[in-house]
Amino acid sequence: MTDSTRHAHSDNSLRGVKRFLWVLLIVAIILAIWGVVSRVRGREKIGKETSQEAVPVVMTAKPTRGPQTDELVLPGNVTAYIEAPIYARTSGYLKTWYTDIGTPVKRGQLLAEIETPEVDQQLRQSKSDLATAEANSRIATITDARWKGLLVNQAVSPQDADTRAATAQAAQATAASAQANVGRLQELESFKRVVAPFDGVVTARNTDIGALINAGQTAGAQLFRVSDTTRLRIYVQVPEQYATQTRPGVEAQLRFNEHPGKDYPAKLVRTAQALDPTLRTLQVELQVDNSKGELFPGSYAEVHFKLPADENTLRVPATALVFRAQGLQVATVVQGGQGGGQGGGQGGQGGQVKLHSVTQGRDFGNTVEVLNGLTADDEVIVNPPDSITDGAQVRIAKPPQNQQGKPGQQGQGGQDQGQEKGQLEQEQEQQRHGRGQDQGQGGQGQQQGQGGQGQQKGQGGQGQQQGQQQGQGQQKRAQGQG
Repeated sequence: MTDSTRHAHSDNSLRGVKRFLWVLLIVAIILAIWGVVSRVRGREKIGKETSQEAVPVVMTAKPTRGPQTDELVLPGNVTAYIEAPIYARTSGYLKTWYTDIGTPVKRGQLLAEIETPEVDQQLRQSKSDLATAEANSRIATITDARWKGLLVNQAVSPQDADTRAATAQAAQATAASAQANVGRLQELESFKRVVAPFDGVVTARNTDIGALINAGQTAGAQLFRVSDTTRLRIYVQVPEQYATQTRPGVEAQLRFNEHPGKDYPAKLVRTAQALDPTLRTLQVELQVDNSKGELFPGSYAEVHFKLPADENTLRVPATALVFRAQGLQVATVVQGGQGGGQGGGQGGQGGQVKLHSVTQGRDFGNTVEVLNGLTADDEVIVNPPDSITDGAQVRIAKPPQNQQGKPGQQGQGGQDQGQEKGQLEQEQEQQRHGRGQDQGQGGQGQQQGQGGQGQQKGQGGQGQQQGQQQGQGQQKRAQGQG
C-alpha cells in the first residue's frame, strides 16, 4: 500500500471520528438541555402542587334556623300532693297500732293508741279541783246575796257588802279556770287516739308497741307518715334564660326510668315568681294524675317542656365556635378565593376565611344558638383549626354522595360531628398520600433533570456510556485498519 493511500485512509478515519464526536457532543447537549428543562418543569409542578396541598381542607355547613318549638329537658322531683308526718300530742307509751306501711286510710281513721297514766291522773285531779272551785263559788254567791239584803236594811256597812261581792266574783273566776284546766286535759286524753288527718296511704311507721312517746315535734318522735298520692306534684328548677317562657298552663311530658317508652302528661300550675339567688333558677310546679297508682313520690322524673321558639335565630355546630381575645367568633368561607384547585383528595372549590364576631344564645349541646353576626347563607367551617386567621385560603371538602346537591345539610340532624371529623381526617390522609405521590413524581423529574442523578444516571447515563463505547470501538477499528 502506497503512502498516499495510507494518508487518504487515515484522513477518512479522522474525519469519521470527528463526525462521531460532533454527533456525540450534539447528543450530550440535547440530553443536557432536556434534563434542565425536565428539572425546571418538575420544580414548577412540585411547587404548584405543594402550594395547592398546603391549603387546608375544611368541612362547611350552613346555619340552620331554629324550630317552631324548643324541647327543654330538665330533671324533676316527684312529691305527694299532700304529705304529713304524724307526731304525738301527748306523752306516754304506745298501746297498739292499727295500720302499717302501704295501708290506705280515711280521714279520722284510728292509726294507734297511746297509754297516758300521768295524764289520766292529772285529769282526775283537775276534775276534783273543779268541784271544789264550783262549791266555793256557790257559797260565795249565796253570801253575797245575803249581804246585799242586809245592806238594804243598813244592817251592815257598804264596805263589808262590797267585800262579799268581790269574793263571789273571785270564786266564780276560780271555778272557770278549773273548768278550762279540765278541758285541756280532756283534749290531751283525746290525743291518745292517733288518727289520719286526710285520705291517703301510710308511707312510714316509726314506732311499735311499748315505745316511749314524747309529745311534740322532736328528733325521732315521728310516729307515722301519711301521703295523698292520687295526685302528684313535680318540682322543677328552670334556668333563668327559660324563666319567661315557663308560665302556668304550659304542657309537659314526664318520663320515668321505671316506665320506659311511656309518657305521662302534666301541666304547669304555678311558679315561684322569683329566681333563686344562689342557683339563678325559677322553681315551677307541675301536677300529674296518679289515680292508677303507677307513679311513686320521691322518684326521679325527666320533664320534657315544649316551649315556643324564635324562628329567626340561627344555630351552628358547637365545634364551629372560635374563642379569641376579640371574643366569640365563627369562621366562614367566602367563595372565589385562590385556595381551590384540582388538588388531590376530595377538596373542592376554595375560598377565603372570614371571621365573624357573634353573640351566643342558648347552648343545646351539639349546637349553639347564634343571636347575631351570621346569615343563613354563610358557609360556616364546622371544625376550624386553632391557627385559622382572617383571609386565609382554604378548600371546601366535597360532601358525601348522598348529600351532593343538598347544600346546608352537612351541619343538620342527619350528619353528626363524628362523621364530619372522620371525613376531614380521611381528606387529610388522602392529601398526605397525594403529596407523597407528587413528591415521588417530582423526585423522578429531578432525577431526570440532574446530571449524574435519576434518569441521566440510568437511561441518559447508559446512553452516554453506550455512545462512548461505540465511539471507542469505531476508533479502535479505524486505528487497526490504519
